[in-house]
Amino acid sequence: MTTNVKRRQLLAGAAGLTAASALHAPFVLAQPAKIKVGMMLPSSGTFAALGASITNGFRLAVEEAGGNLAGREIEYYTVDDESNPAKAPENINRLIERDKVDVVIGTVHSGVALGMAKVAREAGTLMLVPNAGAGAITGPLCSPNIFRTSFSNWQPVHPMGKVMAAKGHKTAVFITWNYAAGKESSASFKEGFEAAGGKVVKELLLPFPNVEFLPLFAEVAALNPDGVACFFAGGGGVKFIQDYKRAGLKDKIPVYSTFLTEGVLRAVKDDAQGIETTMHYADALPIARDAEFRRKYAVTFKLQPDVYAMQGFDTGLLLAQAMAAVKGDFGNRDGMIQAMEGATIDSPRGKWTMSKAHNPIMDIYLRKVVGEENKYQSVAWKALADPARGCRMG
Repeated sequence: MTTNVKRRQLLAGAAGLTAASALHAPFVLAQPAKIKVGMMLPSSGTFAALGASITNGFRLAVEEAGGNLAGREIEYYTVDDESNPAKAPENINRLIERDKVDVVIGTVHSGVALGMAKVAREAGTLMLVPNAGAGAITGPLCSPNIFRTSFSNWQPVHPMGKVMAAKGHKTAVFITWNYAAGKESSASFKEGFEAAGGKVVKELLLPFPNVEFLPLFAEVAALNPDGVACFFAGGGGVKFIQDYKRAGLKDKIPVYSTFLTEGVLRAVKDDAQGIETTMHYADALPIARDAEFRRKYAVTFKLQPDVYAMQGFDTGLLLAQAMAAVKGDFGNRDGMIQAMEGATIDSPRGKWTMSKAHNPIMDIYLRKVVGEENKYQSVAWKALADPARGCRMG
């Protein structure tokens, strides 16, 4: 009996001490929820290397921001888009409906990005496009919740028309894949070249991702234009450069491009020497921010960055800047959008601002393949803005 009473007193005392301790314990704030970032990029097929570069660049920007976004930790959800437009709605809905992501980053292929944009526009989910240049994204499909950090298909190739005309070229053939990015690039080149006094004598289209170029090169030889302009990327760019040299055309009819030589110079070796391209990024840019970015990227990934890595980096910079502006309150959608619309991004490509259609206004550079570099030559067009035809924001 005495033992039981003492035991009850001991327990009561312990409970009292616990309650007292709780009263005097420091107040612990609940940790803010993680930001859910959906990465919908290619991790297989022709554009797999491009998807990897974008991912690396984005993660490097997050590291530069302290490993988080305005104090909010990041939880990544990834989907391989397979560069397949037919699967785009299903894949982005998986991120939005199942994973409940706060923002979707994607993608490379213009056809896939168009499918994503239609879903994101309807759902109101924030979407940042780190590569695909489909004109409709910042044209007829423009939306307050969709931003592009790369380029429109119209932008990089348009100045090439002026460049080729200035070199005295009067006629040209344009070669590309028969898909959104290719056809839009072709139309932009024709607009720029013919405005400068040239004439596109033929457009040659190849089904994506077909790389049987030699029959087309026979047609080029027969037409004998002053120059050839083209749009290809990734593995397709490698094959194009090799086959163009193999067909005996490289020393007879100069070839010009945008993405053709990007990230493929080690694979094509001497076959690409001397090829000139117009792009919003280049090697040996006289920009201190670029030197810093290249050093950090090389140390982190044991690789040199390409234009895709830079675009992924800028995507991270834009998101981090917007999150800082709203002090980590992702629920403040109006504040997030306003911050992105008014952003000036201190990018490795040079500082750029966002157009009213949510597309970069930026310099386009003339580059030349020298060794394993797309070496900066000059500014081909200063502060070029996409015309954003068909955009009705608001």
